[in-house]
Amino acid sequence: MSPALRNVVVVGGSYVGLGTARELMKIVPASHRVLLVEPHSHFNHIFTFPRFAILPGHEQKAFVPYTAVFNSSTRHALITARATSVHKDHISISAPFEGTQNLSYDYLVIATGTLLAAPSMMPFDTKTPSVKYIQNYQRQIEAAETLTIVGGGAVGVQMALDVRELYPNKEVVLVQSREKLMPVYHEGLDRLLRETFEKQNIRVVSGARAVVPEGGFPKEASSEGFTLHLNNGDSLKTNFVVPATGQKPNNQLIQTLPATDSAKGLINQKNGFLRVRKTLQLDDPAYTNIFAVGDIADSGAHKAARPGSMQAGVVARNLVEMIEGKEAKEEYTPGPAGIHLSLGLKRNIIFRNPNVAEGETEPTVTEKFDGQDDLSAGNMWTRLNVSMAEERAAI
Repeated sequence: MSPALRNVVVVGGSYVGLGTARELMKIVPASHRVLLVEPHSHFNHIFTFPRFAILPGHEQKAFVPYTAVFNSSTRHALITARATSVHKDHISISAPFEGTQNLSYDYLVIATGTLLAAPSMMPFDTKTPSVKYIQNYQRQIEAAETLTIVGGGAVGVQMALDVRELYPNKEVVLVQSREKLMPVYHEGLDRLLRETFEKQNIRVVSGARAVVPEGGFPKEASSEGFTLHLNNGDSLKTNFVVPATGQKPNNQLIQTLPATDSAKGLINQKNGFLRVRKTLQLDDPAYTNIFAVGDIADSGAHKAARPGSMQAGVVARNLVEMIEGKEAKEEYTPGPAGIHLSLGLKRNIIFRNPNVAEGETEPTVTEKFDGQDDLSAGNMWTRLNVSMAEERAAI
């Protein structure tokens, strides 16, 4: 009788979690299997959500089947369930796998990311209600004569410019609590965006926070309009509010895991992210077999998919070293913050902060006009080895 497979569990199947699982699947020895725990029935291509919430006709493309990544020919598996708590030798999940809801692990990778307000993240776990949600959101955007977007990060900026291009007669207002737009980046990006907004006749209200009413913003556009209050005493009249505020660390899972040093804890209390070593192991001597990767990790990197993909490789290689009885030694070093940002349907830029370590003082900006309406969503289907045409035919 062959020995039981040892479990390497990855929690979270978005960009970085799925990327980490796939890296591990390539290199873990035959004695181990990779189990990806993810509550969504389909891969949620969340980069497309803000665009598809405005532009009809592409929303089906935002949900990609996992089927070709985890098929019957592999020992690895996707577990469609929600991880509810982490313990020293197992995690608890919302649905049984192999007859149990306590999933043991030798190694654990936490890739739970951050929580975002809809439409940047769906309030459903399956494709059909999510598609319907996006379609309804499109109708609310279309119905609103005046649209207010709350949040001056990437989502808010991109949605404001998409709305202006698709609905040139609407009044578009963006409210940003900080003085600068996208303040993680060099001030040159704020200047570029404000120039763009001025040309597109988009009003920017910065340095003031929108007051969220009890029960949240209305879910449907108001034909009569309503008053949006700001914390500086000002107010705006609008027909619909799109929340595009900052990311909230999805750290609830770790609350059940006791820290060796309770005063220090496993979570950085200043920002809510999981404290990690440069090897991306949890910064606690009791949990060297637990890693955190991507947005949930307090790695010093900006929160984006590209640094997350770099971290995925580091985690996979370190974890395999540990399986082989060695120490995890490879360190992740964050580079300058950068972003690929759409500024309308065609125009897009690649913006990178100056690399101070190399003596740079100015950001790097590459401008292109090759954007696709669907943000080249088909590329994600190709990466997951799924045919979009076959999926449509099966519906």
